Amino acid sequence: MTLGMSATRPRRRVIVDTDAKNEADDQYAIVHALLSPSLDIRGVIAAHFGQRPGRSQQSMADSRAEIDLLLEYLGMQDSVRVANGAAHALPTYQIPVPSAGAELIIEEAMRTDADGPLYVAFFGPLTNMAAALLMEPRIAERDVVVVWIGGADYDGRDPVPDKPEFNLSNDMIAANIVFRSSLTVWQVPRSTYAMTAVSYAELEEKVAPCGPLGKYLYDQLVEWSKKSSGVESEYHRLGDSPAVGIILNPAAGQFSYRPGLGFRYDGSYDFTTEYRPIRVYHNIDSRFLFEDFFAKLRRFARDQGAR
Repeated sequence: MTLGMSATRPRRRVIVDTDAKNEADDQYAIVHALLSPSLDIRGVIAAHFGQRPGRSQQSMADSRAEIDLLLEYLGMQDSVRVANGAAHALPTYQIPVPSAGAELIIEEAMRTDADGPLYVAFFGPLTNMAAALLMEPRIAERDVVVVWIGGADYDGRDPVPDKPEFNLSNDMIAANIVFRSSLTVWQVPRSTYAMTAVSYAELEEKVAPCGPLGKYLYDQLVEWSKKSSGVESEYHRLGDSPAVGIILNPAAGQFSYRPGLGFRYDGSYDFTTEYRPIRVYHNIDSRFLFEDFFAKLRRFARDQGAR
């Protein structure tokens, strides 16, 4: 038994859906999930991240390649299931984009031999969840928790008030399908995931020394930041990591329940129609989140070095 784990409590079933090559923070959240012994990772789905000018036109394939690379660093390429998701957003509210990723969600959601809920953590758009719902509507009545990093703030605290939130903008139709469904949703909006800044100095001291994996995580983040930012900075947000943190510890942040809403074409909320309540996180316990990650990465590097 792993130290600190209950001998009787079942591991939480989790699927990770990630646009892994969109930026440089998905990698930290993916590794955190895979190094957490209380999580039973049933699969990792490669997600698209849009087809904007100047960005990849094969974004899902790029995400898949990044997932495969991380699994090689972790030595888990033969033990973790990986599935390709949709290559693009849903075209309409009635037509899914079938994929192996959507089939994986359906398979796990419809299982009758598993204890507890299935958590599906989305670090990017909700395309594959919405596609799964369209392909198998009975999922909406199953014990599934959608944990989504996305959407703007509700109460005027958004750090970028005039710009649609990125993950939402990559598939507005999918977000509306999921938010209007009866699925359980835990949302981490932009105003909350923006509170996950970590300094390069801290990452250099706590991540870079942790073997080949730690060095890769640090180097790829610094490289991405140099390419994408026009200003010199001393920090980067690890905005996808809260999805892992709140599955590990649902109290790792303050939340409230509010009616689910739809989204307008500009990314704002449509307050004219309210759906079933969803859980919205207002802040995150970053001390728990990052110290847990740093400790697990150090332990992994130490164990690898001892072999």
